[in-house]
Amino acid sequence: MGARLGTGRGPCRRAPELAESRFNSPAAAPSWGHPFKLTEPPFSGRTRPMEELSSGFTLSSLEDHLDAPRGWGRLGDSRHCGSAGGAPCGDLVRLAVRVEGETVVDAGFDAHGCAAARAAGSAVVELVLGAPLLEAARLQPAAVAAELGGLSPERAHAAEQLHGALGAACADGAAELAPKAGRTLVAMSGGVDSAVAAQLALDRGDEVVAVTLELWSDSAGDDEKSCCSPQAVVGARALAHRMGLPHITLDMRDAFRRRVVDDFVAGHAAGDTPNPCVRCNGLVRFDGMLELAGRLGAARLATGHYARVAHDPEGALVRRAADPAKDQSYMLARVDPAHLASLDFPLGELTKPEVRDIARANALPVAERPESQDLCFLAGTDGRSFLRRHGGPAPAPRGGRRGQIVDLRGRVVGTHDGQHLFTVGQRRGIGVSGPVPLYVVRKDAARDRVVVGPRTALARRRVEIGGAVLYRDGAEVDAVKLRYRSRAVPCRIESDAGRGRHRRLTLELETAVDGVAPGQVACLLRDDVVVGLATIRASAHTGDEPPARAEETEPLTREVAVAV
Repeated sequence: MGARLGTGRGPCRRAPELAESRFNSPAAAPSWGHPFKLTEPPFSGRTRPMEELSSGFTLSSLEDHLDAPRGWGRLGDSRHCGSAGGAPCGDLVRLAVRVEGETVVDAGFDAHGCAAARAAGSAVVELVLGAPLLEAARLQPAAVAAELGGLSPERAHAAEQLHGALGAACADGAAELAPKAGRTLVAMSGGVDSAVAAQLALDRGDEVVAVTLELWSDSAGDDEKSCCSPQAVVGARALAHRMGLPHITLDMRDAFRRRVVDDFVAGHAAGDTPNPCVRCNGLVRFDGMLELAGRLGAARLATGHYARVAHDPEGALVRRAADPAKDQSYMLARVDPAHLASLDFPLGELTKPEVRDIARANALPVAERPESQDLCFLAGTDGRSFLRRHGGPAPAPRGGRRGQIVDLRGRVVGTHDGQHLFTVGQRRGIGVSGPVPLYVVRKDAARDRVVVGPRTALARRRVEIGGAVLYRDGAEVDAVKLRYRSRAVPCRIESDAGRGRHRRLTLELETAVDGVAPGQVACLLRDDVVVGLATIRASAHTGDEPPARAEETEPLTREVAVAV
């Protein structure tokens, strides 16, 4: 779905205001059976519109909330909770909500650390009790600070922490909101692409709810550069609230570590060059967000990916974006086609300059934000240290070098610190030289050996692929992308292969390609439509013709494009 430029977009259109809570007085407070282990009677929530709170109106002071904290210790065994921690003073906070229908009917918290954290927890409980869940998800740190009569800079982190815990609790507490045709869940990373995706949904008249995934945090990395760190969640939440949107945080760190990072580390140890973004989209990210969309009653999930959806008699498939320079269909190759009916890629018909124009026209503060090119979990660090810190192969012995670099005849021409630090097609950083430039031709992980040779030794015409999933009959495959940034190469599958899963297949390429790296994803195409994918296992050298082109790759290649 594309947007047309020059249609007179005005300043940023905000989401429609959600209904004010009906619980406005102690007399109106409902009576319910609490799932929490109560240490005090249910507090009668005095709720007010978020606009009034944001303007600085206060009912309770910091001292009031410290003396009689609302919901303190009222957590019990509630399953619907969110937590946050790690502030400079060592605060740890946990917030729980109970939702009936679409209303927060009870809330409680626990906090360890400075007094401001306890006061902020009490303020959040008072503000959300009796409010519609999606109104609670719009609560801003400024409103929490206003409820406390203002917070000094050194105490402001308490409001941010409880704010984060509330976003996670809202995601966990969204049991089954009534389905609503015009409700759209938008994945927001805090960048321009996802912000424009949300803006286009607003322009369409949808009720938009923003979600940000918390996938990773690494003390040695740079959270500011990562699209899925705790710091990124804070930025995305601030942007969503600036646009008037409810914001929910989805904590998927365990699944991401298990299904993406562990595979990345194991793949490098085995001599492969994995592509974690394809696994993340296909096995973690979209499954989690679509499940949340169902619980929120959202009819669709929109993201800022540059891709489209095509339809044929057998159903929907991912289609390449209109702008080849930004196309991200490769990264979506593993997304189950059954999900596509619920997905919306509103940037698929747009170019990046057009997206930035829309952001400027709507006064979105991220209009000029640069793109992220790093793997989210490598942001601010390097692959060598990351693998060492997260269970990768052991470093070389002190004063020694572990592996051999050999030429095509097996002659030792150098040594190295570990085969996992190299990838097929690499030229720079090998550490050896010859009469002609040398490239990594292949690796032998079992012997910790790296084989180098001239560029002509990289040419491949046959590629072995494993773990293949065909969404259509194999006879329909007419091209393949062997890396994210590479061009599509005409090909055919050598054997008959029907729709479904295949342990091993062989691709015959029409023209030779350089540097086919085991572990990378082979994205199988029919014209501009993704009809399957597999993992590259091996490739056969051809010496009868020069390659189509040389595609040099850096160590621990970062061939990714995060939807920002």
